[in-house]
Amino acid sequence: MCVGIPMRVVSVDGYTAIAEAEGRSETLDLALVGAVPPGTMVLAFLGAARAVLDETEAAQITRALAGLAAAMAGEDLGDAFADLEAEGPRLPPHLEAARRAGLSQA
Repeated sequence: MCVGIPMRVVSVDGYTAIAEAEGRSETLDLALVGAVPPGTMVLAFLGAARAVLDETEAAQITRALAGLAAAMAGEDLGDAFADLEAEGPRLPPHLEAARRAGLSQA
């Protein structure tokens, strides 16, 4: 399984950045997100910044990843998925529209 990791950009040189998370540093390609200032949170995947994140999104993803690690270790999940639990399940927009229209198949 491949998973994006929230990382904080610490320095930028053109479309290349050095970003840090969880005590490690990585060089990222910024071509997909454009030039960003140091301090910006990005979703890093396979050596590239795939999306710019706000602090809330980055924290939610980090908690969810910690929850997955805890689940794989047989430990308590804590509040790793509190944002999802509070919100409840949601259908994608096209399926929600079909449900509201009374369709049983989309």
